[in-house]
Amino acid sequence: MLSKEKVLANTKEAGILLDRGVSGIQDEEREESMSSKERLMVIRQHIQNVKKVSVAELSRQCSVTEETIRRDLDKLELEGVVTRIHGGAIWNADVQKENVHFYKRLTKHLREKQDIARKTAALLEDKNTIIADSSTTVVEALKLIPDNRDVTIVTNSTEVFREFQQSSFHIISTGGEFNKKSLSLQGQLAKTNISKYNVSLALISCKSVNIEKGVLDSNESEAEIKKLMLEQAEEVALLVDHSKFDQTAFVCLTDLKSVNYIITDRRPGDIWIQYCEENSIRLIY
Repeated sequence: MLSKEKVLANTKEAGILLDRGVSGIQDEEREESMSSKERLMVIRQHIQNVKKVSVAELSRQCSVTEETIRRDLDKLELEGVVTRIHGGAIWNADVQKENVHFYKRLTKHLREKQDIARKTAALLEDKNTIIADSSTTVVEALKLIPDNRDVTIVTNSTEVFREFQQSSFHIISTGGEFNKKSLSLQGQLAKTNISKYNVSLALISCKSVNIEKGVLDSNESEAEIKKLMLEQAEEVALLVDHSKFDQTAFVCLTDLKSVNYIITDRRPGDIWIQYCEENSIRLIY
């Protein structure tokens, strides 16, 4: 029979071995996690440099299975930096970062936005109740509404109040938490107030449009506001310049079949022409 001292010694030794085993597993998990992060960084940098890659190519370069690479590419697609294609991925050249200030965004594709605004003006002629997001393109469109019109605009944009402080429009604020960079109002108060109003038209812009994935945005807080705006409108007009077609972004706002009008600055590809015709979307370009 083992003495009490030997039992205690054996128990202590087993405990040390167990601790070492757990520690080893944790170290392996930590190393695997670190290598995964490093691999994603390497893949992202490589795709940015060469613009288009295959799963097989990345698998060889990173010495991991093709299934692992597919999961990595799926993660990068969720971030909006790549678009998955059959057998690989392509770099999204116009990746749009979150939290870019309103006035900086305004200068990007400004001529295209003004062109879209002019094309939107005709659509607004018989609309007396409008809900408008805080995007730069939508603000440009609102500027072209004649001041003598009897129009009510519900918006979460604070720039609209600065722009139209001398106008005769009836402007209703959603209220909410002020985002200094997007010049918009967000949060629960804004969402609650939006649900009070029913309007004839929603004017919405976004980060990207994709036939398979729908209307997409990168800022989740802003996307929640836009989703509610879509629900409160009889019709939806999507204002997007040519750079946003066939791209991807983090959050899905709605599917394209919920959109009544797509207004852009130039003719999109034939596949878009056909899609809009088949789904009764009026494409204005």
